[in-house]
Amino acid sequence: MNNLSGKNIMITGASQGLGRELALAFAREGAAGLSLSARHGDAVRSVRDEIRNLAPETNVLAVEADVSKPKDIERLIATTLDAFGGRLDVLVNNASTIGPSPMPYLLDYPLEDFQNVLNTNLIDPFLLTRNVLPAMIENGGSIINVTSDAGSTGYPGWGAYGISKFGLEGMSQTWASELEETGVRVNWVDPGNMNTAMHRAAEPEEDPSKWSDPATVTGVFVFLASDEAKGTTGKRLRAQEDWKAELKV
Repeated sequence: MNNLSGKNIMITGASQGLGRELALAFAREGAAGLSLSARHGDAVRSVRDEIRNLAPETNVLAVEADVSKPKDIERLIATTLDAFGGRLDVLVNNASTIGPSPMPYLLDYPLEDFQNVLNTNLIDPFLLTRNVLPAMIENGGSIINVTSDAGSTGYPGWGAYGISKFGLEGMSQTWASELEETGVRVNWVDPGNMNTAMHRAAEPEEDPSKWSDPATVTGVFVFLASDEAKGTTGKRLRAQEDWKAELKV
């Protein structure tokens, strides 16, 4: 599979769950370069080593970074662009935090926790997008933001997480509109219920065996990262639904 041949791709939150599965899927699809970041260095380096065994030809970086911190974002981008010769084709804003667990109602939500969730889930994608654009505009590129059902419906108890995803969806629409005349496209994907550590922490009373394996929802991300998706921008897609029919591909 070579749908992503020659592509340099950055994925945040790549040490586990969906981020890890996206990294593996992109490597299988022939990505030239992968920049993987996460707060826990050992975990993201483990994913890097997996990819080196899976796809030895892929130039894969593992960067320990907390994307809620602007200085870490600057270091991540500088390290990535230096390794990839200044070119980046795809950015996947996947890093996210759920906030306190159990999640409090808004009336009782600690301000510091609220601000941290918005910094990670909303401000980080804004800063990353803004700062990678100079490396994308000349050759075109794809920005993929990971949203949630909680980003379109205000569920009680989902607090800052849901609000941050509402903001992410609005920001994605604005970026898509502002970049429409460039070669950079912006789309956002709701992966649906997945069996991940974050989802288990958010809904500990639910049965995670009923949720999808993150490895099964990577197809729409591969499509959006590929040249096949040129012209597709400003779309909200649900990874576990018939997104191909919606796009008529």
